[in-house]
Amino acid sequence: TSTSFERHQLRSWYFNSSLESRPPPPPAPSSSPRPSSGVIAGAAAGATMFLVLLFAAAAALLVRRRRRQNIMEMEEDYTDSEDEGEPMTEIEMGTGPRRFPYHELVGATKNFTAEEKLGQGGFGAVYRGYLREPAGLAVAIKRLESSMQGKKEYKSEIKVISRLRHRNLVRLIGWCHGRDQELMLVYELMPNRSLDIHLHGKGTFLTWPMRMKILLELGSALLYLHEEWEQCVLHRDIKPSNVMLDESFGAKLGDFGLARLVDHAAGMQTMTAVSGTPGYLDPECVCTGRASAESDMYSFGVVLLEVACGRRPMSIIAADQDQHKNGGVFRLVEWAWELYGRGAILEAADERLNGSYNTVEVERVMVVGLWCAHPNPAARPSIRTAMATLQPKVNQACCELPVLPSKMPMPMYAPLSPPLTSGNVAGVSSSSSSTVQSLALTDVVGMSSMSTSTTSSKTSSSLLKHHHT
Repeated sequence: TSTSFERHQLRSWYFNSSLESRPPPPPAPSSSPRPSSGVIAGAAAGATMFLVLLFAAAAALLVRRRRRQNIMEMEEDYTDSEDEGEPMTEIEMGTGPRRFPYHELVGATKNFTAEEKLGQGGFGAVYRGYLREPAGLAVAIKRLESSMQGKKEYKSEIKVISRLRHRNLVRLIGWCHGRDQELMLVYELMPNRSLDIHLHGKGTFLTWPMRMKILLELGSALLYLHEEWEQCVLHRDIKPSNVMLDESFGAKLGDFGLARLVDHAAGMQTMTAVSGTPGYLDPECVCTGRASAESDMYSFGVVLLEVACGRRPMSIIAADQDQHKNGGVFRLVEWAWELYGRGAILEAADERLNGSYNTVEVERVMVVGLWCAHPNPAARPSIRTAMATLQPKVNQACCELPVLPSKMPMPMYAPLSPPLTSGNVAGVSSSSSSTVQSLALTDVVGMSSMSTSTTSSKTSSSLLKHHHT
């Protein structure tokens, strides 16, 4: 059997189980499941939100475009055609003054309450305010009238002073204007207000050293405007009420509403209307309509005399006190020139100083004041020469006091403008009384007619010769 083997072959197979069989699993679905109601609601909300945002963005874009168009139209309204049409929006691109929203200035001044009012100018009121940014910064807010002259001053102020940088100029912080809103200018607040208040009001008594410091700082500002900036800036309204004083009684020249820019080579600009304040206004400007650096020097000279003498440039005097027989009007320049001719110029010094002053300085200030207010514009010094004369240095022969005529010369210019009418004197500041204005204008017209009838002429050098009578 060890070599034998056996082969079996299976012919059929059968299996039977007593266990229960499981049913086959359900067939896989042939399509995607039907979305639930929550998914449908979410999709609908998302689509609605998208449409809402789309319409909101379109509306915002439309409003912004319309607002920009309104601003452009408004800027065109406030563009000064005399100054090459530069829009004020260009100023906003710089780092200087900024534009304030109207509501912020209303809040800063407590809705322009009377207790915050600092004063009233020719074309608007000035209020004290405190800004939110920078926090608590004290400012002076000038609220200009929406008249044609007010708009001109507003445009000129922004265009000129926003480009100037000098320690003796009032700093413009910002502005605000709108189509249906008032015109407002925001300046740094000067705690001691204006020089005029301390000279003629209930302010602090100014000693002579304080007065001399103020005059030199005012001259420094004018030197910057006339000769040290890229263009010559004609201020055209230099007077004590526009000379502001800081906490240490340092002087800063403000109110550039009448200012104009001219090239240094031009030196003169013809104006369409008389602008300025009687008493400080150069008679040549009234008669010829020409404004120049020399006309600013006339105003500076009057301020020099006013500070040294403590008297206003013009005032009404009683008939029984009229010593000059000139219609009852006191004129500071004529009065001081008469004392100069008699060799008694120091008699014009402010009596309130009670002799507590440097006589050399007082005489120098008053003589330079007369020199600057010389009736002949060609005989007036430049601001650089005047400043060098006010504060002479050692071995400076060119800074010696000038020798003026003993009698006040007659003006030597011919009128180039049409005759003076009520229409072209509208720009004269209303800070003085109407009576003084009319007397002042009558006086300068009389001076003009007298000068035009005079056929003889003198050179600038001959006008500086002193002839004692």
